[in-house]
Amino acid sequence: MDMKEIREKIDSLDDTIKKAFEERMALCADMAEYKKANDLPIFFPAREREIVARLTRDMDSGMATYTKVLYNTLFEVSRSFQNKRISSGGRLSNMINSAIENTAHDLPTTCTVACQGTEGANSQAAAEKLFSIPSIMFMGSFEGVFNAVAKGFCRYGILPISNNLHGSVTEVYDLMKKHKFYIVKSIKLRVEHVLVAKKGTALSSVKEVFSHPQAIGQCSAFLNSLGVKVTECANTAIAAKMVSESDRSDVAAICNPSAASLYNLKQIAENIADSDNNYTRFICISKDLEIYPGANKTSIMFTLPHTPGSLFSIIAKFAALGVNFSKIESRPIPGKDFEYMFYLDFDASLYADGLLETLDLFDAEYDGGTFLGCYSEI
Repeated sequence: MDMKEIREKIDSLDDTIKKAFEERMALCADMAEYKKANDLPIFFPAREREIVARLTRDMDSGMATYTKVLYNTLFEVSRSFQNKRISSGGRLSNMINSAIENTAHDLPTTCTVACQGTEGANSQAAAEKLFSIPSIMFMGSFEGVFNAVAKGFCRYGILPISNNLHGSVTEVYDLMKKHKFYIVKSIKLRVEHVLVAKKGTALSSVKEVFSHPQAIGQCSAFLNSLGVKVTECANTAIAAKMVSESDRSDVAAICNPSAASLYNLKQIAENIADSDNNYTRFICISKDLEIYPGANKTSIMFTLPHTPGSLFSIIAKFAALGVNFSKIESRPIPGKDFEYMFYLDFDASLYADGLLETLDLFDAEYDGGTFLGCYSEI
């Protein structure tokens, strides 16, 4: 057969598949109504395994694998379809709708905001871009920021969540899950790193450099070229402050230029990051779910066993909606063999067809799932 003949046969088969798919989905609608009337769950994993086993029994291993992928996708679509047919609003979608209704049109102009570090920290710069006139409380740790919000000292907290060169700040994700807080806004800032020291200190005389682990990682090539001792600090601005208050003349800090000026230090090396394209995302967190107009990014996190198809099951739910995944990242969970924590960001309006129903499905099916918020990024 030539290409034209092959395509004609494929087109004919596609027409048959389309008709069969429509018939199958109509039966899925009937099944959804039956499950609702009899208070049965949408998800029957044993039934899905039985179908795949029956269909692949007489196939070779290669074709059986493709068939399993096809039907796993079909099962995800069917479940989403059934859930939408019978859903009257689950826990998560009801919470989201309530937040949309009760959230103001924009962040308040003035409020008290918690940041980790001290004067000159990058989180302070993020807060000043998000709020017109913020009153900033500096905390000694990320946990301190969460505690300040939890106890009502501050309405919001500003925290770094990821860097394009050095990855996610896993401690912040863990604290989001622990405290059950939400992201209400995010902002992406270009981060400039400089090496600073007391006036009169030469680069050649530096023996020890202080900075935050993220900044150290982002400037690893430069630090390796120096061959000096590197000491981690809680914050880049704190590192600058330590150098300014030290009685040593052989120490330096990696921080931003504003912190250098604030603590009367001299820049002895500039543009020291491994890449000029160095951006850090900061999130604004709240104890209560707030969803502001224009929210078009959703973040979730979840734990999964290290088994074939476990990640696909979640990805397929949202991929069926045609959303764009802007982040998929994983890390092993300490102390739990073969279990992984995943961070997932996707771009979609809450008014996108099927999104709320899919979030309800995610909420119902994954005990280890955490909804982090719907928000816009500056």
